[in-house]
Amino acid sequence: MGRSSDSPHGVSNQAPTHSAAPQRRVSLFVPCYVDQMFPRVAQSTVKLLDRLGVACEYDARQTCCGQPAFNSGYADEARRVAEHFVRVFADCETIVAPGGSCVSMVRNHFSHVLGREERVTHCVRELCEYVVNELGVTNVGASLPGRAALHMPCHMLRELDGAGPVRELLSHVRGLEIVDLPCDTWCCGFGGTFSVKYPELSTAMAETKLQQMRDAGVEYLISPESSCLMQLASVLRRVEEPARQDRALRTIRPFHVAEVLAGLGTCA
Repeated sequence: MGRSSDSPHGVSNQAPTHSAAPQRRVSLFVPCYVDQMFPRVAQSTVKLLDRLGVACEYDARQTCCGQPAFNSGYADEARRVAEHFVRVFADCETIVAPGGSCVSMVRNHFSHVLGREERVTHCVRELCEYVVNELGVTNVGASLPGRAALHMPCHMLRELDGAGPVRELLSHVRGLEIVDLPCDTWCCGFGGTFSVKYPELSTAMAETKLQQMRDAGVEYLISPESSCLMQLASVLRRVEEPARQDRALRTIRPFHVAEVLAGLGTCA
């Protein structure tokens, strides 16, 4: 996941060529965690969309969607950040982000935060949602042999109904088996400041999910949300550190869905 991840053995991508189709243009919104900690997720997003005939424009004035302030009850601060978002993306037709929580914030909560309706709330799309629903693409030619658990973030499941496009795209990744688990719809325990205020409970929630994944023998943990992956990967490192000393024990490797679909840069 992000810049700290190594490409797993066997990951490749021979995405279909779409050069004959008219090229589309979208504006890229990079979530804070991606920007500051996992830039390869943004790079994978651009690479994937480019292969699908979509050019990404990036406005360096962009900052945050305002969700951290909003969730913490800082209404004035959230409003100022939301106003800036609206100014930056005012003229954009389509905004694509590799993260559903930011998309949900803009689409579902900006009207409340701002006290008015803004056009941009109807223009923002989560990456997989855009690829499947807007481009009509379900097979990007990706390949990742192995078994994987899919973690769907709470915002995408409950506010965007976003599991469908993600699962559709991953179902066409050659060699990849998505293992359905009872914990698939459970929270990872991050919840923004929740993990800071209640670290013991947050860690226990992550450990419960990870134990089911280990019991199922999955090799990969895939999610469309970097903050969830950060939470699960940090707990995973602490719990499985002894396994790294024994090569006979297999550890679970976390990846953002954009990295899987783009081939993690192995076929540049």
